[in-house]
Amino acid sequence: MSSPTLSLRRLALVAAAAAVAVTSFAPAGAATPTARPAGSEIKWGSCPTGAPAPQQCATLRVPLDYRHPHSRTIAIEISRIPAADPAKRKGILMTNGGGPSASLDVPTALGGLLPAEVRNSYDLVAFDPRGIGYSTPISCGRDADDLVRDLQYGILSFPAADGSIDANVAYAKRMAEQCAARSGLMLQHLTTANVARDMDQIRRALGERTVSYYGISWGTYVGSTYRALFPQTIDRMVIDSSVDPNERGYADFQAFSGAMEDRWPDLAAFGVANADTVHLGSTARQVRKNYLALTAALDRKPVKLAETKAPINGNFVRMFTWQLSYSDASLMGSAAPMAQLWRAAGNVAAGRATDGDRAFLAGLANGLVEHGTLANVPQDNLFSAGWAYSCGDKAWPRDVRTYARNVAADRAANPLMGGAPANVAPCSAWAVRPAGPEPVVKETGKRNVLILQNERDPSTPLRTAQGMRRAMGADSVLVTVDAGGHGVVVHPRPSACAMGALEAYLTVGELPAQDLACR
Repeated sequence: MSSPTLSLRRLALVAAAAAVAVTSFAPAGAATPTARPAGSEIKWGSCPTGAPAPQQCATLRVPLDYRHPHSRTIAIEISRIPAADPAKRKGILMTNGGGPSASLDVPTALGGLLPAEVRNSYDLVAFDPRGIGYSTPISCGRDADDLVRDLQYGILSFPAADGSIDANVAYAKRMAEQCAARSGLMLQHLTTANVARDMDQIRRALGERTVSYYGISWGTYVGSTYRALFPQTIDRMVIDSSVDPNERGYADFQAFSGAMEDRWPDLAAFGVANADTVHLGSTARQVRKNYLALTAALDRKPVKLAETKAPINGNFVRMFTWQLSYSDASLMGSAAPMAQLWRAAGNVAAGRATDGDRAFLAGLANGLVEHGTLANVPQDNLFSAGWAYSCGDKAWPRDVRTYARNVAADRAANPLMGGAPANVAPCSAWAVRPAGPEPVVKETGKRNVLILQNERDPSTPLRTAQGMRRAMGADSVLVTVDAGGHGVVVHPRPSACAMGALEAYLTVGELPAQDLACR
């Protein structure tokens, strides 16, 4: 999981109604539609997101519960951009933009990032995963004001300045109760395995014998789960910025602390290069020391701004430093977003904030919620669905003392994240327990997986990609890039070496003979 809200759609942003969730089900006792038979016609039209042509969208109905496939169905919104050169078309490239979050516009987002020969060769196909965006969205009943005020609980669960998690425990219980009350029926069926099953319904509806696949972040788990369940239908698979399929749930979140430490040298170098702007020091050691002092100062004396309901404290700076670190676009020059964040935070802490400083900080918080909201979708949907999938895939610890111990240890070992990745979350009190074990990602005997990974990824670190590589064994090849940020394909300066490996594999089926390090 890249974070509950961060996805390919969110990466682009960083670089620069509740009833729907329930009443879209057929009422009990009423006649219910059945899943679309394989190969039947899909009615393509415009997209609810407003994405421009050539992207098209359509609605497919799939079983809510695959254990009872002829019972209730839900709507899955799908999208495609046809292959640019029909004469070279090889099939479809199913895509997922991570998150868990909305992925409907991933074909448009990827269109300008993939090599031309890949675009010539494949229809780009995507869909909003069940419960997200325009695919029968869930809600936990929170409005925009709630989301902004609770950002430091709702994206990651940041402890108090003294390390206490009491407020986090209360928030986790309240959110678990609200989610169960508002979307309980859907919560039972929000799992990555069911998303993979929905993918196969899409494949059948499109009349394709096999699919190829590109997924980033959580999308790597979607793809590897699909391959585990339907090994005969995967042609070529590229997974970018990979999770470890054997470290899910709570362990998935805990990886963020070490990942941020991996990324920090790039941020420290940025601080040194822009010392006259960000005022954190002229050496890497000074930048780290002064950054930690800044967050500590704002912990001791948080600031309230009239322009936002989000408190400006140490956790605010930690959270947005982490989020902005996902893309090197946030580190390009003295006017880059990271420079503005650090400078504005320093000015606020010193009591000399300008109107521009206040506007920038308020814009980060308010804009994150604004850009995480889709028209005619519950406002909290993209902020609630990430927790729902983590809770649904794997049970989290229930004992609050586990989190208290781990937060204390994490704060000492990895101070950049303030203990948030080890903290309690709604999954600790989730009303629905996972229905069964997750599918096992393992070798299938077919060598058809290319894993791309930046070495200094703040979300899915190199070691989780190595975990995916171990799980897939001889079926896979790992290509690492000497770069920071989350996402190889979406990097503002993509590696020619890695992109060449992707193009060679997707167009002519050539995988590197062995693992490859791109320098």
